[in-house]
Amino acid sequence: MKIIAIGAVTAGGKTTLVRALRERLPRAASLHFDDYTFDGEVADFGKWVSEGADVHVWDLSPLRADIERIHRGGAYDYLLLDYPFAYAHRMIRQYLDCCIFLDTPLDIAMARRVLRDMQAASGDEIRQNMETYLQYARPAYVLMREEQLAAADSVLDGTKAPETLVQEALEIILHC
Repeated sequence: MKIIAIGAVTAGGKTTLVRALRERLPRAASLHFDDYTFDGEVADFGKWVSEGADVHVWDLSPLRADIERIHRGGAYDYLLLDYPFAYAHRMIRQYLDCCIFLDTPLDIAMARRVLRDMQAASGDEIRQNMETYLQYARPAYVLMREEQLAAADSVLDGTKAPETLVQEALEIILHC
């Protein structure tokens, strides 16, 4: 079984790509980082970045257990991970056959996030969110983007149309 991690910043297109790939690849399963609660999850991204942004503060044992369960089950040829850390986290790196990073500009990702997550928000709530983003989240995204770009096996342009990204990712997956 091939295990492929798909990474990007928040709202960079990870989930959309993973879902589309799962539909196109025979015998494919997926796991999504955001579906988990991990011990050690970072609550204060500004502090986390200023202290060195150690990804190992997250205890990824639940994700690792699901990866191992699916791998042992033998029912799938591909396991797609909607996962932000590429090879950086020691608990998961040993399982990965390939890491693909969607390089989505931060302004596009932010616009997608606002459109997706803040449809019912007031102007004041959106402004507060933008202040928090600029002060705390953006530095974390910049750091994570740089680290993932350096660690990824392949980088795709996150501004491309979803179908183009699916075709490019399929080509990568079939050869990794």
